[in-house]
Amino acid sequence: MLNQNQTPLLDALKANAARPHAPFYTPGHKRGVGIAQPLADLLGKAVFRADLTELADLDHLFAPQGVIQEAQQLGAEAFGALQTWFLVNGSTCGIEAAILATCGTGDKIILPRNVHSSAIAGLILSGAIPIFLNPEYDPVLDIAHSITPNAVQSALQQHPDAKAVLTVYPTYYGVCGDLSAIASITHQYNIPLLVDEAHGAHFAFHPELPTPALAAGADLTVQSIHKVLGAMTQASMLHIQGNRIDGDRISKALQLVQSTSPSYLLLASLDAARQQMALHGKMLMSRTLQLADEARTRIGQIPGLSVLEMPRLRGFPGFVALDKTRLTVTVSGLGLTGFEADEILDDKFAVTAEFASLQHLTFIISLGNTPADIEQLVQGFTTLAKEYRRTNLTVKSYIWQNLFTMQCHALSCSPREAFFAVSEILPLTQTNNRICAEIICPYPPGIPVLMPGEVITKSVLNYLQQIQATGGFISGCNDISLKTLKVVK
Repeated sequence: MLNQNQTPLLDALKANAARPHAPFYTPGHKRGVGIAQPLADLLGKAVFRADLTELADLDHLFAPQGVIQEAQQLGAEAFGALQTWFLVNGSTCGIEAAILATCGTGDKIILPRNVHSSAIAGLILSGAIPIFLNPEYDPVLDIAHSITPNAVQSALQQHPDAKAVLTVYPTYYGVCGDLSAIASITHQYNIPLLVDEAHGAHFAFHPELPTPALAAGADLTVQSIHKVLGAMTQASMLHIQGNRIDGDRISKALQLVQSTSPSYLLLASLDAARQQMALHGKMLMSRTLQLADEARTRIGQIPGLSVLEMPRLRGFPGFVALDKTRLTVTVSGLGLTGFEADEILDDKFAVTAEFASLQHLTFIISLGNTPADIEQLVQGFTTLAKEYRRTNLTVKSYIWQNLFTMQCHALSCSPREAFFAVSEILPLTQTNNRICAEIICPYPPGIPVLMPGEVITKSVLNYLQQIQATGGFISGCNDISLKTLKVVK
């Protein structure tokens, strides 16, 4: 057992920030002396004294032998891994590295169609061929959930030469599929199960939370420590266990997708967040769950509103658990879209959601929230239901329906081939049946609607226009107005 009280990287950074010396190394602001005054006024000078580079005492991220290695070992023990890597380019680079380390050009990888755009980037970088599985879909709530063990089993029977399976656990809505069963099926083919656990870093620290991916049998998992725990934005971790993943290949892949000038502020925040959870995680998560339960109960009693609950989900194949710290509120009963409700809550009541969709608002309740936050959230919804309700409007549109029930996403070529192919830009009306050459997705949650190599269809074009018309935001495309699309020439 390691001493989880220790913060070796944080301590080394603190010592180097306090050491008087003449700095002739990057960054150029020289420990805050050259920082622009408006930025110094906002953040203070202390943070810039700790904004250091890879000095001798601070170790090297790509070849750690000192304090970074020690901090990563502590992280591995705290999160239940064999080996852990700190990430400063977010979970995005972890997902990319996971695919690069397990798949080469032409190799097949099985994954859900509602993956994050980082997985598509991993396909482009690696040249892997995706075998997409549609997630389970709730047509009433218009929410996509997880893929099922049966779907994975069927895909592997059809593609026994696949090199890996990747899944999302939990989804952006906090829904967890049967990861243990998926792991068991995947391992029958002696290939690794890769898990995008970006929103599940807290699972290891309380028995009332869903089973962590590693405990459920995952070979590799990527966690956004910054999303739900106490690290700084972009600070994430990649964990592995077992012998199906080559750790050296992970290290080499991360050198391709991580900055060679890593931020020690981000690295130290991972060290500190790990210590915080190792020592106080259960207490912090107990408090967080209490806040979430209060919010869920009180908001669920407001006329016109409903919340995503376990009873609703038990009827879906493969469903195992719901992360109760993720609160999804359906507002369509008020005659409002999620986009409209989001704007009202933010502008009028200073309540800001994680993301909005056509019928819902989703909120992350974490260790940083307070009882006052929950009270403000509940009061905001109470007033919204009383003063902004519409009786003459019914929200009938369905965001995901075309994608997962009517639409077959046909790949004409690999994402890598389409991404690097000669392309042209055409008016949206002239792109039907053409091959897409860019990633197009509403964000958040960053799930691509079109990706390089997919055939553009009329239903997808209608879907994208619907998103825009109802107040959503389309990202990734060359033309943010969505009047044109880039296609393979």
